[in-house]
This record gives sequence, C-alpha cells and structure tokens, in this order.
Amino acid sequence: MAQRTSLADADCSIAQALDVVGDWWTLLIVRDTARGVHRFDALQQELGVSRKVLTERLRLLVEAGVLVREPYQERPVRYEYRLTPRGRALLPVLIALQDWGDAWVLGEGETMATTAEASREADRVAGLLGTQVPELALTGADGERHDPVADTPYTVLYCFPSAYARADAYPPGWAGIPGASGCTLESCTYRDQLAEFTAAGATVHGVSVQRPDEQRAFAEKEGLRFPLLSDADLTLTAALRLPTFRAAGVSRLKRLTLVVDRERTVRQVLYPITDIEASVRTALETVRNLG
Repeated sequence: MAQRTSLADADCSIAQALDVVGDWWTLLIVRDTARGVHRFDALQQELGVSRKVLTERLRLLVEAGVLVREPYQERPVRYEYRLTPRGRALLPVLIALQDWGDAWVLGEGETMATTAEASREADRVAGLLGTQVPELALTGADGERHDPVADTPYTVLYCFPSAYARADAYPPGWAGIPGASGCTLESCTYRDQLAEFTAAGATVHGVSVQRPDEQRAFAEKEGLRFPLLSDADLTLTAALRLPTFRAAGVSRLKRLTLVVDRERTVRQVLYPITDIEASVRTALETVRNLG
C-alpha cells in the first residue's frame, strides 16, 4: 500500500486537493481515462506502471469520488474506470499543466496560438494520426449535446482560438498573439467551400472553447451553415491533449485541423497552420483523396 501523509486537515484548499491528486501517477490516470482508456490492462500498458501501484492509485481515486468502477464483464467480473463529475472537474487542471509545460518546459514562455514546425508540441499533435476520437459530446449553438464526429464518411474538425460577432469582444492584445488572428477568415473559407466538402462526403465542425451563445452570435453574423461546437468544459481538449494557450484568463485552443473518419480514426492532422486558406484546401484534398 502506498505510504501517504494526509493533508486533509490542512486549512488550505490546495493542500486538500493535493491529498487527492498530489501523486504524479494519479493525474496521469485521470489524463488517460479522459482520453478514453478505461480498463486496467490498457491503463497499465499506457502508463508503464506496476499492477500493484496502479491498483492502489485506482482504489484511492474511486474512494475520493474521482473515478467510478463500472462492470463490463460478468464471468469473471471485470471493471472499467470512468471519470465522475468530480473527476471531470479536474480537466482544466490537466490543461493548465499541459499549457504550462508547452510554454515553459518545452518552449520559451511566449504566449502563442501556434507553434514552430519542429517543436515537440507539434510532434505530440502529429501523433494523433491513426488514433481514435473517444465517444463524447460537445454543446452546440442550439444548447444540445452533439457528437463532434458526424455520421458521414468524414468529419473535418477545425479547432480555432476564438471568434466573436463584435470586434470589441476580443481579449486585449489579441492581434499581438502569434497565430491568434484569422478565425473569421478560416470559418468563412469553410463556409464558402462547404458544398465541396459535402460533395466529398465530409461534414465540417468548428470547435472552440467559447460559450455556445458567443459561437451562435458569430455564426449568425457570418452566415455559417455548419455547426460550431463548444468545448468550454475542455472535454475534447483533454481527450486528445490538444494544444492550448491562455488569454484573458481563459485556456483557448490553438489553431489546428483534424480529418476524422466515420470509425472515429484521425486520418489527417494539420498543425501548425501557417496559411489558413491553404489548410482548408488541404483538408478538402484529404477527404477527396480518402474517398
């Protein structure tokens, strides 16, 4: 059994939180369950941790209400581990750690909505090629929950930092953040070529961490004819470890595009995007070639 010094009685919320998730294996387990890895053997393979350590950490997370055990097999009984609402509330913590690591450990501390072609961050995102998008739901402009992967041969998920109906709604200094500008151009380029994507068997979904009402106002202003989905709770961001940056106190998605097939497999990754219109052309060429 793991040796632990309890901080639960400390008069500090940070200390009390660390009593639950202070062990590094614990947050990595939360990371992987958010990615759709739910079974013991799969978690052990992903983490490279001993069965004894993993068993103990899972027990502690279940006791803390971060994970719940759900049976998936009767003989013998086997369980999956899934995040509870308390566990999902840790996703912003994971994204903040990832953002800090990208900026200050792997990078130079600069606030950017993009990255260098040869960066380790770009390599991590490129590693999404061939992986599966877990089953999850994002909130649409209609207030309903929607699967980001459509029931068409392909889905183009373009992730963008933020786009607003009013110019004064952008955070201060937005234009000075490398890679942040261009969200309106990107959305309108997809709008103008939507018929070609549809003819190629692809559905287009735009994703940002904005509130649905902000996305709805922007979509109405620009006459978008495809859904914008809100990842304000960072569900998709955490599941795919998508790169983020912080502006005006909010974690925002960096600009990237994924082409996903009906089986939820990522077939193309575009990141970093330095030419927005060229990235739309490349996404269209990809679905045409795959089809």
